[in-house]
Amino acid sequence: MARKSSFICQSCGAVSSRWLGKCEACGDWNSIIEEAAGGGIAAPVGGKVARGAKFVLSGLGGEEPMAPRVATGLDELDRVTGGGFVHGSVLLIGGEPGIGKSTLLIQSAAALARRGGRVVYISGEEAIAQVRMRAQRLGLADAPVELGAHTNVEDIVETLRQGRTPALVVIDSIQTMWTSAIETTPGTVTQVRGAAQALIRFAKTTGACVILVGHVTKDGQIAGPRVVEHMVDAVLSFEGEGGHHFRILRAGKNRFGATDEIGVFEMTGQGLAEVANPSAMFLAGREAGAAGTAVLAGMEGTRPLLVEVQALVAPTALGNPRRAVIGWDTSRLAMVLAVLEAHAGVRLGQHDIYLNVAGGLKISEPAADLAAAAALVSSLTGAALPPDAVYFGEIGLSGAIRPVVHAGLRAREAAKLGFAASFCPAPKGRKETGPLRHNPCDHISTLVAAIAARAPRQKRA
Repeated sequence: MARKSSFICQSCGAVSSRWLGKCEACGDWNSIIEEAAGGGIAAPVGGKVARGAKFVLSGLGGEEPMAPRVATGLDELDRVTGGGFVHGSVLLIGGEPGIGKSTLLIQSAAALARRGGRVVYISGEEAIAQVRMRAQRLGLADAPVELGAHTNVEDIVETLRQGRTPALVVIDSIQTMWTSAIETTPGTVTQVRGAAQALIRFAKTTGACVILVGHVTKDGQIAGPRVVEHMVDAVLSFEGEGGHHFRILRAGKNRFGATDEIGVFEMTGQGLAEVANPSAMFLAGREAGAAGTAVLAGMEGTRPLLVEVQALVAPTALGNPRRAVIGWDTSRLAMVLAVLEAHAGVRLGQHDIYLNVAGGLKISEPAADLAAAAALVSSLTGAALPPDAVYFGEIGLSGAIRPVVHAGLRAREAAKLGFAASFCPAPKGRKETGPLRHNPCDHISTLVAAIAARAPRQKRA
């Protein structure tokens, strides 16, 4: 009998009946691979569908206590996960090659092992000797972490079941794992999904916490089927720029904690060091009193964070002015420029505009609108903004500036670092501004007028 096969996209998991150069679902080129059909856990055995075994059902009225968390000892990692790892949870962490994923995981594994928990580190990409070399370089060779270099999921699960249940299992990486129940090569969508399912089943039945490392694609998304992200309990991304020393661990999904929480680390010669005060680090080296710079009092999850927004506005020599943005949304910049021109009379159509969030941090919250607008107007007029002021507020299409959440937390964080004033919409009460001197900005024209009054005379003309 001829063996049936199907063609599966390795980017999105879409199935087609024939090979195509371009996936019709996601649009990726050369991502479709032929895989044998009928393989996997639910496949018929010997031409008959295998019957399962019954299991015990329980009601909603149980009195089981909440699963305790396992703290690693790394405060920034515990913050992102919601206070530590939950027993039986599965986490997926992704990041660009060389960003420090393995370094972070070996440090967290060593910290947890030193606290008395059984930790197993399975590497599918490196040999045991290579992992040991990294541990020696980081000063972690004395940590009682159990190492393994294997890729067969059935062998890994059987090994993990021997002895005491592990508190933490690290799988580096899920793309290298394969299961004998599926007859395809490792790294394909079917293999990644099957291997992840087997490891998730092990975590749920034993109570061990499992961390899966995932590769990322060119656009920064975790490679493999998107269904894996729905199967796990938390999805973490490890971000950072090659020219900067700090790294950001961000939670995009977390069933046991807050999403959009971040942890900040600094890459040093001894590995990743936790940054207890990220605001001071992002503002280090700031040139106070320079035109085109504004300090944003932002929020990342539950943490207030102060960063510097830099803008450069220069006359263009091209037919189409250039718009270059680093660390912020390009579409958001286009909206702010349109509002400045329509409701404040600021003409920027014949200028090149460069906007940068200092330190390489990526800002996505709307509260950055006011800081970006202040930096743009400051650069255009040459007026230096007050060096002891912070800016936060959302700009609407009508030119009105809308208040944002956690104004009190933002103000208190700014006061800790020596700032004395804030430019934001009118607060509801004194507690919202805290110890800062409030400068109300309810419309974009008010902000532009205040900055223009500080501009040198030659710039005003």
